[in-house]
Amino acid sequence: MLATLRWVIQRDVILAWRGRSGVLSTLFFFIIVVSLFPLSIGPEMDILRTIAPGVVWVAALLASMLSLDRMFSHDYLDGSLDQLMLTPQPLSIIVLGKIIAHWLVTGAPLILIAPIVGLQFDLPPGTLATLVGSLMLGTPALSLIGAVGAALTLGLRGGGVLVSLLILPLCIPVLIFGAGAVGAALSGSSAEPHLSLLGAVLVLALSFAPWATAAALRISTE
Repeated sequence: MLATLRWVIQRDVILAWRGRSGVLSTLFFFIIVVSLFPLSIGPEMDILRTIAPGVVWVAALLASMLSLDRMFSHDYLDGSLDQLMLTPQPLSIIVLGKIIAHWLVTGAPLILIAPIVGLQFDLPPGTLATLVGSLMLGTPALSLIGAVGAALTLGLRGGGVLVSLLILPLCIPVLIFGAGAVGAALSGSSAEPHLSLLGAVLVLALSFAPWATAAALRISTE
């Protein structure tokens, strides 16, 4: 199963890199949305520091939503998904590999660029570290939760909009705890409670999302 998991991750990362326009569009969307706020508000550093946690996390959430409909759709259209579902390995392992690959090409670049965009809001180094830590815990949870919606809307017309409507309410706890961690670090409080809750959400999503996604794929492909 580990070999299958590694193969699925490698396959999806290579395919995503070949069609890198989708990966770059997600990253550029995140950068543009975050950068528009300092340009529109002006050099009021106190205001920028106050809104920074919410702005960065909302931008990260919306950016992750952009690529959810592509998680399974390409394999569904060319018939690869049917072949993957016929393999002797559990479908949940294949799904987990695709989720990890999705995070590597969408969530990981956001984490790498977050400290740079955070400088636009005059965030201190300690707060930038908390921002990176919260994104490292939160963005995998967004991919796990989003995979369930992507599987449920597979093959539907307008599935990209529908998956956002289904998933956004479920992602609110991640948004609240992620922004709360950065806000707590910015105010001098401990961010550990918020990060612990983010970790709990990640563990919960990792425990249930692959199996729920596998069940949703079977329903959508029947």
